[in-house]
Amino acid sequence: MPFINEILKYSSLSIVGLEKNTGKTECLKYVLNRMPVNTRRIAVTSIGIDGETVDQVTRTQKPEIVLPQGMYFATSEAHYKLRRLVSELVDVSDENTSLGRVVTAKALTAGKILLSGPPSATGLIRWMNQMRRLGVDLTIIDGALSRLSSASPAVSESMILATGAAYSANINTLVQKTAHVVQLINLPLADEGLRNTFGALDKGTWWLDDEGTLNELSSVTSLSQNIRFQGMERCRTLFVAGALVDSFIEKVRKNKDLKHVEIVVRDFTRIFVSPQLFRLFVKGGGRVTVLHKSKLIAVTVNPTSPSGYVLDSDILCEKLSEAIELPVYDLLKNK
Repeated sequence: MPFINEILKYSSLSIVGLEKNTGKTECLKYVLNRMPVNTRRIAVTSIGIDGETVDQVTRTQKPEIVLPQGMYFATSEAHYKLRRLVSELVDVSDENTSLGRVVTAKALTAGKILLSGPPSATGLIRWMNQMRRLGVDLTIIDGALSRLSSASPAVSESMILATGAAYSANINTLVQKTAHVVQLINLPLADEGLRNTFGALDKGTWWLDDEGTLNELSSVTSLSQNIRFQGMERCRTLFVAGALVDSFIEKVRKNKDLKHVEIVVRDFTRIFVSPQLFRLFVKGGGRVTVLHKSKLIAVTVNPTSPSGYVLDSDILCEKLSEAIELPVYDLLKNK
């Protein structure tokens, strides 16, 4: 697949599923099997638990994770003891998880492993920085169910998105919902001046007037119901440090003084706006930009749902590719 070479252009990759059983683990397995571990130092971990043979929620069969010889990996102490490969211990972290400390090792033989690494974005970043100090060229992160935080540009430079029949059993609905997420991932960067102005603000809601003066809207967050947009006739840009939600964007959309405002958020993982409302906001003249963004390398599909319902893979790939203007891969079929 051409996206394998694209992965190697970046120092970090997240593989994220939009729902359980959308083929994320199969995608991880596909990528790991094609990594040039003889010429590159590559490390892998998971923000959840991956590698179990049976899904703990749906009780469906899952592909096991097989690491090639020479690959670095991080997992919990509990799962490290269950490894079926020979490894060289590299580090045992001070950070405790529900399954013990996070152990980093190098696979001296190929073999099977359960992956359950750092449970938070902060822990992931700390581990990735440690890998860079060890000379690792690429870190691969297996994301957890509905936790796009592992794909935040604060964590990884690039990402692969896995979607499929488990997300929706209707092709048109699946295409629309996936295309909305892809649209958010591909939101444009705010200009450099705005990135410098807002980059250090970690809470609150702020706005810039037409002279570039920074004002705090209020001490409340964008989730609050009592936000009032008053005296903002000169507002050109809004910055939401936390989550961007429907209620906030609806109030902005209905305010005549904010008809052409630009809303800036930290990254796409902070946006929780329905596709319909997002379209209305943009169609009405609004704009959303981000401080940080990742490169979306590929979208993969699993046309089979856990209940056994199967979508037409060719039609799904064709319709989704048209909607997002990116190649879409059914890895099991293409393999």
